[in-house]
Amino acid sequence: MSSYILAIDQGTTGSRAVIFDTEGRVVGKDSQEFKQIFPQPGWVEHDPEDIWHSVTTVIGNAIKTAGISEDKIAAIGITNQRETTVLWDKSSGKPIHNAIVWQDRRTADFCQKLKKSGHEKKFKTKTGLVLDPYFSGTKVRWLLDHVSGAKQSAAAGNLAFGTIDSFLLWRLTNGSVHATDVSNASRTLMMDLKTLNWDDELCKILGVTSKVLPEIKPSVGVFGHTKNMSGLRDGIPISGIAGDQQAALFGQACFEVGEAKCTYGTGSFLLLNTGSKQITSKSGCLTTVAWQFNGKTTYALEGSAFICGAAVQWLRDGLGIIKSSSEVEDLANSVENTGGVQFVPAFVGLGSPHWDPDGRGVICGITRGTTKAHMARATLEGMAMQNVELLTAMQKDLKKNLKSLKVDGGASANNLLMQTQADYLGVSCIRPQNVETTSAGAAFMAGLGVGIWKDFSDLRKIWIKDIQFKPKMKTGDRKIRLTHWLQAVEKA
Repeated sequence: MSSYILAIDQGTTGSRAVIFDTEGRVVGKDSQEFKQIFPQPGWVEHDPEDIWHSVTTVIGNAIKTAGISEDKIAAIGITNQRETTVLWDKSSGKPIHNAIVWQDRRTADFCQKLKKSGHEKKFKTKTGLVLDPYFSGTKVRWLLDHVSGAKQSAAAGNLAFGTIDSFLLWRLTNGSVHATDVSNASRTLMMDLKTLNWDDELCKILGVTSKVLPEIKPSVGVFGHTKNMSGLRDGIPISGIAGDQQAALFGQACFEVGEAKCTYGTGSFLLLNTGSKQITSKSGCLTTVAWQFNGKTTYALEGSAFICGAAVQWLRDGLGIIKSSSEVEDLANSVENTGGVQFVPAFVGLGSPHWDPDGRGVICGITRGTTKAHMARATLEGMAMQNVELLTAMQKDLKKNLKSLKVDGGASANNLLMQTQADYLGVSCIRPQNVETTSAGAAFMAGLGVGIWKDFSDLRKIWIKDIQFKPKMKTGDRKIRLTHWLQAVEKA
């Protein structure tokens, strides 16, 4: 009987389900957006029930489009928007508040308080992260402080904390499994990178009781089995879980030290495989767990820009410059350059290497001759220039230059953006035939977890290059462009 793998890719603006066969080919998929909630400037929330509904809907539709029966699903992999935080009641399974999204900046003051108290170095050393509202730990603290009765319920062991992977795992197993994987746990400010366990001292500083925390497990292996799920038979193993960016690194077959990828989604995320070695960044990047497989832990350096594809959505929804996101490439291509316009899309602060939660978006260089085409091109260039800063910082930490960068995510389909990225980076950008690399990573892990594939060599055979974008810009022009970008960033 043929075997298929279901990958659940729960993202920031929508959920996807992708069905893969044992050759790594996509045979069915579906996606659905859900509501974004903005209670105040800098605050971003999701209704977890909206997320769950979208996930169950796309699972059913993906199986239908694949033309298979549910009994042929051999394994499930989960990949998810990281850092987004949910607290739910263990008895009812109901969330006690909207999920606080990774983009949310409401805990900036608490982060500053922790820094002033002298805790920054301790968190950086143990977790590889910086004290920033981006991460889950301060979001949990906010929920405990601001939801009536939450502290008391947590202390009594009645609440469960999870990033979205944990929440989905709980629901898929009918509340029988409360767990996460090392990659997601490494993004909470509460896990020690060396021991791969929750750190009691850090949890105490954050004011988070261990009673709400999920069990930390390897990324590859059986977490639990489906139970009482509409549209899925009981007993399907959930055998691979990783945060979306780590899953994309895995799906890009970046298994060797020094291999790197950039995912263009709501934000943009550069990850560089550093193998078994934890490299402490001196350039504003993060040290994170990439995955754990067969008893071996792989680490990575990461740089992230909080807004990437979301900037194009803003052109569509906020300004009405385009009717659909796919129009931005043709519009930007209608002009040769930005006409001097610079756009720094720091809508929810600046991520690495700046880590400025109070930063905000900047558009400068506008003249009477500026058109919507110039704005569209400036948006794409701004998305690319953010990544130049990230890769430059990583190369300093790694102490060598990369030869190429693998690219994926929705916006990687934009050829102008990819060529611009290669030009400004000064390295080739390689796009695979299957740009569903986040979903592929989750599927690869799940398949390894149940023995469909034996090792990395099996997965390398599946990864196939599509287009290589080679840099065409002269070094001098590249340096000038970077100087102008940094001047605009100073205004953000």
